[in-house]
Amino acid sequence: MKMKSVIVFFILVFVISMMPLSAQARSRATVKQKTIREENPKRGEEWLVLPYAFSTDALGTVLGVGGGAKGYYQEQLLVGGSVFGGPDEVYGGFLGVWDYRPPWTERFFLSASGSLGHYPEQRAYIRLAYPTDEPRRGSNDSNKDDYVVTPGDNNWFDFKLEYVLSIGAASQKSMMTYNLKGGMLQGDGTGGDTWNPFKGGITTLMVRQFNKTESFETELGKFERTIHPIEFGIGYNNTDYPNNPSEGSSQFFSVKRDFGWGDAPFTWTFWEFEASKYFSLGESGWARQRVLAFNAWTGDSPTWTESLNAEGNIVITDRPPQYDGATLGGFYRMRAYPTSRFNDRAVIYTTAEYRYTPHWNPIGEVSWLRWLKMDWWQFVGFVEGGRVADEYSFSELLSDWKVDVGLGLRAMMAGGVVRLDWAVSDEGSGMWVMFQHPF
Repeated sequence: MKMKSVIVFFILVFVISMMPLSAQARSRATVKQKTIREENPKRGEEWLVLPYAFSTDALGTVLGVGGGAKGYYQEQLLVGGSVFGGPDEVYGGFLGVWDYRPPWTERFFLSASGSLGHYPEQRAYIRLAYPTDEPRRGSNDSNKDDYVVTPGDNNWFDFKLEYVLSIGAASQKSMMTYNLKGGMLQGDGTGGDTWNPFKGGITTLMVRQFNKTESFETELGKFERTIHPIEFGIGYNNTDYPNNPSEGSSQFFSVKRDFGWGDAPFTWTFWEFEASKYFSLGESGWARQRVLAFNAWTGDSPTWTESLNAEGNIVITDRPPQYDGATLGGFYRMRAYPTSRFNDRAVIYTTAEYRYTPHWNPIGEVSWLRWLKMDWWQFVGFVEGGRVADEYSFSELLSDWKVDVGLGLRAMMAGGVVRLDWAVSDEGSGMWVMFQHPF
């Protein structure tokens, strides 16, 4: 890859990662932190604003600008946003504020983000009623071409309150400080030695309220699905450096409930559990860091109800929408498949990544490109497997898995990780640009 192409790639990775091309955002109980890069004389204040332009088959030509800032007003506070538009009926914007600490508290943190957008090709692997003799659209055995695609809106708003428990590494303070040199952690981290929430790592409680409306403009009219769930979760992060772990582990458990408020059509519940583990392989002659990373996730919607209508078709009620709950495909899980390609009552998923960070940094070593604040880039190889099912049964969930393999190119820019992942499966391939590691 030529130097000019490398430069353009990382500019696009940063700004496109801030675009809400999907509401499949991961909201987790996170570690509150201040990151100090040795290369930054302002000691913790980082910002970056960039215009962008790109073209895809689904969106057409898109123009926009994105940016973010961290460490201003409060040293852990992050603010980011993007606006974009194009001639093919695509337009929207995104704005978020994360980890604001109210002045009256030491351990409570507030986050809020939202997006409004219209897209020319909204895709959904779902329909209201299913014949009994056909695979359910979006199920593990469904046809990859069995979906609907129309123009429509994709709007969502996310509010989160977190509380950092005064145990482990957070026994004396709620916010951690990480010192980086060349994007690598200097000194001791906040976990990784032993698994004991009372001696190391950070434990965080979370309450989240999420609102989303997804619409489809068809010949029969405009159809919408709205949700207003509340989520209660607890996360334990026992890694050395949460932004780019090299050792340790993390776990997260939550229960999500939609009470059918307002225009939400159903009441439903979904629980999930996720665990990750990291092993450092140390440095080598060519690499400054080598890491093996593993992740597993499972969940179930116990309120899921199936019945037969007057026409003899299966009707499902009290279920999450196709873009929430037990779903695979997209930015984070089963990356070779479209967003929410698989959705059902229950799910299981696992992945392994090999993350290789070379000493060579072709952009960070160029003086006139230091404004990109790129401390390293990273090559990643990964494999994923999992499936969805209409009941939470290990005999079913552990059989007939979908599998994909892929490669990733990632970078540490302004103290945060941006990534481009490409994966291939028996149904084709997918490429995703996003902020942060997938786990």
